Amino acid sequence: MGNSNSFNAKATLSSAMGDVTYYRLDALKEAGVGHVDKLPYSIKILLEAALRNEDGYVVTKDDVIGLANWNAAAPVETEVPFSPARVIMQDFTGVPGVVDFAAMRSAMARMGGDPDKINPLVPVDLVIDHSVQVDYSGTQLALMQNADLEFKRNAERYRTLAWASKAFENFRVVPPATGIVHQVNLEYLATVVVDREIDGEMTAFPDSLVGTDSHTTMINGLGVMGWGVGGIEAEGVALGQPVYMLMPEVVGFKLTGKLKEGVTATDLTLRVVEMLRNHGVVAKFVEFYGDALDNLSLPDRATIANMAPEYGATMGFFPVDSTTIDYMHLTGRDEDRLKMVEQYCRAQGLWRESNTPDPVFSSTLELDLSTVETSMAGPKRPQDRIELTEMKAAFNKMITAPVGPQGLGLSQAQLDSTAVAHLPANGVPARDITMKHGDIVIAAITSCTNTSNPSVMLGAGIVAKKALAAGLQTAPQVKTSLAPGSRVVTEYLNESGLTTYLDQLGFQTVGYGCTTCIGNSGPLDDAIASAIEEGDLVATSVLSGNRNFEGRIHSHVKANFLASPPLVVAYALAGTVDIDLITEPIGEGTDGPVYLKDIWPTQAEINEAAEKAVRREFFVSKYGNVFDGNEEWNKVAGEGSNLYDWDADSTYIQEPPFFIDMPVEVPAIEPILGARTLVMVKDSITTDHISPAGSIAVESPAGEYLLSNGIERRMFNSYGSRRGNDRVMTRGTFANIRLRNQLAPGTEGGWTTYLGEGEGSGDVMSIYDASLKYKATNTPLVILAGELYGTGSSRDWAAKGTLLLGAKAVIASSYERIHRSNLVMMGVMPLQFEDGVSWQSLGLDGTESFDIHIPANVTARMTIPVTITRADGAKMNIDTICRID
Repeated sequence: MGNSNSFNAKATLSSAMGDVTYYRLDALKEAGVGHVDKLPYSIKILLEAALRNEDGYVVTKDDVIGLANWNAAAPVETEVPFSPARVIMQDFTGVPGVVDFAAMRSAMARMGGDPDKINPLVPVDLVIDHSVQVDYSGTQLALMQNADLEFKRNAERYRTLAWASKAFENFRVVPPATGIVHQVNLEYLATVVVDREIDGEMTAFPDSLVGTDSHTTMINGLGVMGWGVGGIEAEGVALGQPVYMLMPEVVGFKLTGKLKEGVTATDLTLRVVEMLRNHGVVAKFVEFYGDALDNLSLPDRATIANMAPEYGATMGFFPVDSTTIDYMHLTGRDEDRLKMVEQYCRAQGLWRESNTPDPVFSSTLELDLSTVETSMAGPKRPQDRIELTEMKAAFNKMITAPVGPQGLGLSQAQLDSTAVAHLPANGVPARDITMKHGDIVIAAITSCTNTSNPSVMLGAGIVAKKALAAGLQTAPQVKTSLAPGSRVVTEYLNESGLTTYLDQLGFQTVGYGCTTCIGNSGPLDDAIASAIEEGDLVATSVLSGNRNFEGRIHSHVKANFLASPPLVVAYALAGTVDIDLITEPIGEGTDGPVYLKDIWPTQAEINEAAEKAVRREFFVSKYGNVFDGNEEWNKVAGEGSNLYDWDADSTYIQEPPFFIDMPVEVPAIEPILGARTLVMVKDSITTDHISPAGSIAVESPAGEYLLSNGIERRMFNSYGSRRGNDRVMTRGTFANIRLRNQLAPGTEGGWTTYLGEGEGSGDVMSIYDASLKYKATNTPLVILAGELYGTGSSRDWAAKGTLLLGAKAVIASSYERIHRSNLVMMGVMPLQFEDGVSWQSLGLDGTESFDIHIPANVTARMTIPVTITRADGAKMNIDTICRID
């Protein structure tokens, strides 16, 4: 439709990359519209997008005026359309998107249309980073062995992605073993300012994106607006649909002072997460400001921004400044682009300097960096921070606390339980070790959060070097691994001479990708697993990740603690979390007891290593052939045909049911009548609890399906790798081993009580089997939930699986944004109890039936009446809030 240019904002900027068209925010000031100078930087970026895309239809003149007049104290509850510049995907969440695009083409062909018209209209990059598992570790061959197994397990998926890279326009695939999606985005893909031909004119505008991974927010550290969305919403953006969101509040987070000696960016980030969770920032933007930004490195900013999902915000944004430009130079970006970025941001009032007046925020917090202490977080949530000085006491308290976010529920009689693990030789004499509660069995330097940050990665290497010099070794039961975020990390660890020390402690590189943090931790040694089972032990893990939800890291590990990479190495040496690392020795060295302070790096040592080893040429070299530098990937056969050749026998890729027999006319919205409860859960249920993730159990419905299709156990792979097959994923929905469905009290995992008609009524059975019985009688289903339902990763299968199990609605006390949006996209109605009301307060036990009176003209946030009929026939009427937003 073109741009209406109601405010005469279109102008020309003479930049280092030539003359470009841009849409001046100053034009609004000149027209007397709004208060642009007082706006947070993040709101300015939304405003620029509205100004540039104003067409009188999707984006109206009133949309622009509304954003320009953004009310910090009470933003108007109106929808804002935002069209991101690009989309980024990782392969776990991206494969279902590719499968959906392929299915759309098949549907178009069946309807007699042109399938070639189904293409992303917005550029999409898919980075393959979630498929490598830590099957092998602790040897120099681990990287090669894991990569080989990765290709064998995922050949079919990779052929599909290779086909997509050839079949679709505006779609690129970054091959396996390149790095973690967010680090590749930070180091290479992001441009900060985009220059793109629009209507025949080269136009400049701020880089922005949505991603199919929660931690897309890491790019906020580079001054790029972006956040995670569900795969369904990302597909809509790729096909040209804007993201619609309510006018956001912006919480200003002021940083002052300087970190103390020995305190890391990870420690700072865990403190920020704790503060913002307590403040309450769900569905809000967080924007960082204050004098400390002048001395906060770009990787440190990215570490904080990465964890936005953990503090619940849509974004954790850092404005563009000279630190941004310095990092772009270090990471190999073109010099003319650096100049253009600064020219554009200065012209638009998007450039931060220390003397720039602070924006006006909805609310503010302040943190003096000098008050931050060395910390960890756990055992089940990233926001549950524990200072290192309190770690031993905290663990001993949580081990007997009632089961919950900070309770593991052991009885006093279980506290002294031990078991003997008969370790194999592994090149040294075989030995028996006695294991107890708190023993660490996984120590992993992993995940996008920290492996992008040279200060903590080099710090880990220095701890290893000092530990070896003192005569320490890794505890024998600990599975150690190092999964760098990109190949550049290996370059600077090699250049600094620290790789050899990490290797000697068992932290050999196992792969380039997201491993332990997403549950790709691989198997434990059989002897260790047997001892844990025999003693019913609370085994623990320590990882430099961002997620430690129940059942996520490993099925044998009940307590998982997030920590900085140097602290991961230290705990691997100690072998237990039941230790005070401040006052107790880590171990016995060649000259006596060795304490944490003896092996901890100084900031001067880290700075010296970084100055020597972190160099621009490494980034230029490693990203110079990023799309075709993996020879194994280049061998993957990818057809160029416009239609995907579906294989009915495939256990990885199946045509999803959503587009088969799709009607041309959209069916009318109808009430949901006679619905029964399939799942009833309490607070803080994550998408990990809902969506299939991690390993596939042999005895589960999904495992039985694979076995029946001739797949042997060792080739099951993970749920994430099989997201392109609805047959696997539907069977695995709500099958998390730590799920506690209140409809099947006393159980853990994917169990429910079937309360429908016919045979089996009243029996406990798998959630999948019960759903089939309900489908046979055309009985709609509901999910009942507590606060913060759907917290965590942007898993589209948490919504897709919910729909395919037969659920028509979820009624919860509150939602996390991404999952709620995904439910809407899949046609599952998210309803919210009114304030102060919950399924518990209503006395519901799951035996009730529900009539949900949805009108044909349903609107966002309207009141939806629900009639609840108890098992004895008594009725009660409640009002719920329609959370379509």
